[in-house]
This record gives sequence, structure tokens and C-alpha cells, in this order.
Amino acid sequence: MTRKRMLWIAVLLATGGSAMAVLMNARGGVAAVSKPAAPPAANRAVICAAGKVEPVSEAVTIASQLAGELRQVPVEEGQHVAKGGVIAVLDNADYTARVAESRATVDMRQAELDRVVNGAREQERHEAAAAVEEAKALVADTRSNMHRYQTLFATGDVSRADVERTEREYQVAEARLNAASQHFAFLDAPARTDERAKAEANLALARAQLAEAEALLEKTVIRAPFDGAVLKRFRKAGEMVSDKTDSPIVSFGDESRLRVRVDVDETDVARLRVGERAYFTAQAFGDRKFWGRVTRIGRQLGKKNIDTGDPAEKIDTKVLETLVDLDGHPPLPAGLRVDSFIVIE
Repeated sequence: MTRKRMLWIAVLLATGGSAMAVLMNARGGVAAVSKPAAPPAANRAVICAAGKVEPVSEAVTIASQLAGELRQVPVEEGQHVAKGGVIAVLDNADYTARVAESRATVDMRQAELDRVVNGAREQERHEAAAAVEEAKALVADTRSNMHRYQTLFATGDVSRADVERTEREYQVAEARLNAASQHFAFLDAPARTDERAKAEANLALARAQLAEAEALLEKTVIRAPFDGAVLKRFRKAGEMVSDKTDSPIVSFGDESRLRVRVDVDETDVARLRVGERAYFTAQAFGDRKFWGRVTRIGRQLGKKNIDTGDPAEKIDTKVLETLVDLDGHPPLPAGLRVDSFIVIE
């Protein structure tokens, strides 16, 4: 290559570089005058998982402990019910009759015990004492008559048969006196230990049967176990229920505070910490975020609790249940599926 040709190439390169610099300056000079990039934000990671909103008390399924027909279900979904408030009432006419019968039995057994302890009434004692005095008088009269006839028989004024008749009358009178005395002693004597123990045992049994009948009657009224709201009603008046767990009447929970139960994938559990912040989104609320804080982390992996409906989702993945208490009282209904984002600082 000749020296003249090399000179021409150098001129062309210099001219092209100048033209490129002018063009870059005209478009903002990105490459030549760019500023240093801003320092990256604090290192933060996010655990993404499926979650479901629930009352802080969890949703409690309330059923009947007895089988029967529902006479009343006086609550509606969303209704607040104080602790002990009536959720439902079973038809309980037979249980009411059983309580009345048991109370009558208790009264009868109590009267029997009182009679054993107190003995006969005062009027009965007076009557028995009077019978004893009457029998004594009869004995004295027949004895006197017998002695008189014995004297007359000795003088030959009466027959032997007359004497024997008066002797029999005296013996009958003595027997009557003995019977009257025994009856008075029975009425006037204190209660025997075995009789009193038997009467007390019968009364205790009757009271136990009454308590059982009252307990069964009380079970026909299904009450709220704590202050809360009816989340869902499954039964209405007139329907039959059993004492099995497959006959729930309502779903009940304390909605004064809400939380989210999150299914954290087993690959993310090492990064979980109690106290971490988290936020949740739901399709029904658009881009709105609901914040909370992790309050409890499970201790054992298990199967997924929340079905996201994604056909590509793995169903054999193990998850760790994590509870996040929501801030304030957001307008989220219990049972709503949400997208969960736990922020790991």
C-alpha cells in the first residue's frame, strides 16, 4: 500500500469519527455523556404463594350433638351472635317431658327420705298412744272379770266353760295390748341406718337422672361458642340433622380481626421469619394491596390446603402453613383466595 493511499484512509477515518460524535451529541449523547447508574435498592426478596382469608378464630363448623328435626335456625349469614346466643333449636318436646318426669321422681324420693328421717307424724303418734291406753284398759277389765269368775267357780256358782271364756278374753286383750305397744314403738323409734341409707341413695339416683335429662334438653339448643358472626348457614328449620360431623348447621367465626393462611412452598421455608411484612392482592380488588405481618409459622410440612385452579400447578408439592395477621380490618370476606407476597428483608 502506497503512502498516499494510507493517508487517504486516515483522513476518512477521522472524518467518520467526527461525524459520529456530532450525531451522538445531536441525539442526547447517551454513550458519551451518560451518568453513573444509581445504587441498587436494599436487597429484598419476595415469597409468592397462595393464601386464603379467614377469621382470627378460624372458621368453626357448628353442628348438633343430638339427632332430630330443626325447629328454629334464627340466624342469617353475616349476623353477629354473642357468646351463648342461640344458633338453632331442635324439636325437644320429648326431652322437656323427660325433665318433668325426673323432677317428679326427685320430689317423691325426697318425701320418702323425709318420712324415714322424721318418722311418723305427731297425729299418728297420738293415735298409737291412745290405742295402747285403750288396750291396757281392756286388759285390766278382762283380768278382773276372769278373777271374779274363778272365785264363783270355786263356790260352784258358774260353770267351767264360763271360766274358760273369761280366760280367753283376757288373753286376747293382752295380745291386743302387745300389738298396740309394738305399733307405737315403731312410730316413735328413730330411723334405722340402713333404711335411711337406702332412701338417700334413691334420692341421689333420682337427682342424677334429672341432671342427665336437663343436660340433654340443653343440648337441643345450639349456642354460639364465642362472640362472632355466621359465615355460612347450611341448614334451615324443618331439616333433619344427625349427631355426626357431616350435618353442620352453620360455619362460625370471629371476624373482629382477619388473617391469611398461606401455603408456603417447601423450597422457600428456610427464608421465613416471624415478624416479616406481607401484602396480599385479590382479583376482586384490582391493584389494591392489603398488608399484614407473619405471626406464626407451621412446624410440619403437609399437603396444599388451597386450590388455585391452575391446571399447571403441581399437586404433590409440600407446603408449610404460615399465618399472617392483617392490619386493621380490611373489607375481605372469609374464604377469599388471595395472592400472597411475603417480603424478606
